[in-house]
Amino acid sequence: MKFNNPTGSIVAMITPFHPDGSVNFDALTSLLERQIAAGTDGILTLGTTGEYPTMSHEEDASVVAHTIKVVNGRVPVMVGSGSNCTATQVEKSIEYQDMGADALLLIAPYYNKANPEGMLRHFTETADRVKIPCLLYNVPGRTGCSIPVSVVERLAKHPQICGIKEASGDMSYAMQIAHCVGPDFALYSGNDDITLPLMSIGGSGVISVFANVMPEMCHQIVRDYAEGRQDQALANHLKYLKLMNDLFIEVNPIPVKAAMNLLGLHAGPLRLPLCELSGEHQAVLEATMREAGLL
Repeated sequence: MKFNNPTGSIVAMITPFHPDGSVNFDALTSLLERQIAAGTDGILTLGTTGEYPTMSHEEDASVVAHTIKVVNGRVPVMVGSGSNCTATQVEKSIEYQDMGADALLLIAPYYNKANPEGMLRHFTETADRVKIPCLLYNVPGRTGCSIPVSVVERLAKHPQICGIKEASGDMSYAMQIAHCVGPDFALYSGNDDITLPLMSIGGSGVISVFANVMPEMCHQIVRDYAEGRQDQALANHLKYLKLMNDLFIEVNPIPVKAAMNLLGLHAGPLRLPLCELSGEHQAVLEATMREAGLL
């Protein structure tokens, strides 16, 4: 399936683990089928929510292969292939493309960071080497650096770079991106709480953590807004806003895995250095889920 900048909800999938920490492929199958049945518009695997920093390259590849096999072309599959080593990013991007990925998510180089020219080359080097669409991933809270607007504007002219996942939470930055790129460059919210504000400036939807918990509702909120039912979209967005926010009460994906386990979805444990939600925050999350009618 081609990735044609779909409008809607793209779920940032968790990676379910067995109690011993190994990948639970049976649970992954069930979670993928649940997403597709709920109308999710796309799947992102190996994003931040998927805990890829603690997985081996072999595990990454096996999760990608399994995801592509299960989805079987029913919705687009985007794969996080980013790295702070450009050569590694290129290697992974080519591998996932050859495995059948529909699109790639490329993160800004974290820890070592880069000046604007280095960042431009980091993304361009990868996009030059692949034949499938690439999306930039701006998440300065994780990487310690933001992709400069001037760099995004230049990268948007590359034929393989088709959009950005904007997860800074900075609406001023998002407005500048919306102003400087064309209509064929997709702008996705990387923060569930500002999906509708981002769509109001031309955004295509959301790459969502919330969709792991309520995939049908996340899809419906974005679909309602895109199809002109803004009042209904806003009502539901506000109704579940506290849950969206509480899924970040501790660092992602700790709370979303806790929520999914409460729902019996077999998300399993996390891998260190991430660990279970604190008792205080567990109580807050449970109360919010009850209020939302999930428990």
